[in-house]
Amino acid sequence: MISGAVLAGAFAPAQASSHREAPFLTKAPKVDGTDFYMFRSYAAGREGFVTMIANFQPFQDPQGGPNFYQFDENALYEIHVDNNGDAKEDITFQMRFKNTSKGIALPIGGKSIRIPLINSSTISGVNPASLNVRETYTIDMVKGDRRSGTRTRLAAVTGGATEFDKPVDNIGDKTFGSATAYETYANLHMYDLNMGTCGNGRVFVGQRKEPFYIAVGKIFDLFNLNPLGPEVGGNKNDLEGKNVSSIAIEVPIACLTNGTEPVIGAYATASLRQGRLLNPAPKTGI
Repeated sequence: MISGAVLAGAFAPAQASSHREAPFLTKAPKVDGTDFYMFRSYAAGREGFVTMIANFQPFQDPQGGPNFYQFDENALYEIHVDNNGDAKEDITFQMRFKNTSKGIALPIGGKSIRIPLINSSTISGVNPASLNVRETYTIDMVKGDRRSGTRTRLAAVTGGATEFDKPVDNIGDKTFGSATAYETYANLHMYDLNMGTCGNGRVFVGQRKEPFYIAVGKIFDLFNLNPLGPEVGGNKNDLEGKNVSSIAIEVPIACLTNGTEPVIGAYATASLRQGRLLNPAPKTGI
């Protein structure tokens, strides 16, 4: 699905793509785009930036182990910007993800046994030794057509890395110590991006609290709602306590506008190849 927004120097209405609304997404929840937000950054000193947030994979339970919620390695996640009003992308930010298993093994019964879990011990810092599955991503900025335009692989301002670590989901207090400790850990995964002559941006990709508010159960129970009634007893937010996977990128306004038109529009997509090879070398027999 596609979700989009329009920005004209201040806040403007946005259209949401909802949650699990397409039948196909029941088979591919990792590419389920929920909502897209775009706004002018309001933090002190960031007035010259635009923040874009694309959320995916709704209804995440915090205790969703042992695999938790990773992005799809076979998918292409994109945020598209139209800066001349022709309803075609002029700038696209493309994210691809990769999961790497470290094969951590522990001595059990006199043997070295590989563990099936994401982590072997407590977690702190970026890519610690205790993290068994490392999730990373790259970002390409494409100017023009999203498939045939001019492509630039974005790099970190410090160090020049082009592959970025995504924080693992909040596994729990024994792994991280506390909710505050997890936020400290997650904040280490906010990266400054070199976007060329127009300035530097920032990016964060990771699990966040679901920001949308809706009584999902009541709506799909024949719209069993009481719009004038209290929240308790029928109009409850069923997304309270749920998480989403967020791609958040903050970009200098100068990188997004075309110099003559101050209004921009944007939308987010997630794509899978039309065909894929499940096993390139199948074995004989059943």
